Amino acid sequence: MPKHIAVYPGTFDPTTRGHLDIIKRSLVLFDTLIIAVAESTAKRPLFDVEERVTMIRNEVKKYRNVRVESFDGLLINYVREKKASVIVRGLRVISDFEYEFQMALTNRELAPDIETVFMMTAENYAHISSRFIKEIARLGGDLKAFVTPAVARKLKQKFRT
Repeated sequence: MPKHIAVYPGTFDPTTRGHLDIIKRSLVLFDTLIIAVAESTAKRPLFDVEERVTMIRNEVKKYRNVRVESFDGLLINYVREKKASVIVRGLRVISDFEYEFQMALTNRELAPDIETVFMMTAENYAHISSRFIKEIARLGGDLKAFVTPAVARKLKQKFRT
C-alpha cells in the first residue's frame, strides 16, 4: 500500500489552537504530515522562521508521524521534493475560501498530480487569527483560548522587548 504524505504549509506566526486542530485531524488521514513553515518575509512575521519552527515542533513532538521544516520558494516544488501528493489547507471562515480556492486552482495548473485537501477547523477555533492573537498579546490580554501556554509565553516575551 502506498504511503500518503501530506504537506501542511503556513507561516504559523504563531501556532494557534486552530492549527493544532488541523494537524491532529490530518494525522488520521495521512501516513506522514510535513508541517512546512514558510519563511514568508512578505507577511513580515513577528517571529523569525527558526522561532516558528521551534514553537510548532514543541507543540507536535508527541506525534511520531509529523515533521516540521521550513521552506522558501514555490510550494509545489517543495511538495514534489518531499514526494508528497497532498497539500492540506485549513479553512476558518468563508472569506478564507476565495483565496484558498484560487491558490488550489493555480497549484493544480502547475502540478495536476498534487491534490489540495481543505479542512474546516473546529467551530470553536474558526474566529482565531494570528493577527488578532498578536494584538491581544501586545495589549496584555488573556491568550489561553487561542494558543497553548508555551506559545502564550513566547508571545509575552516577544512583546516585552
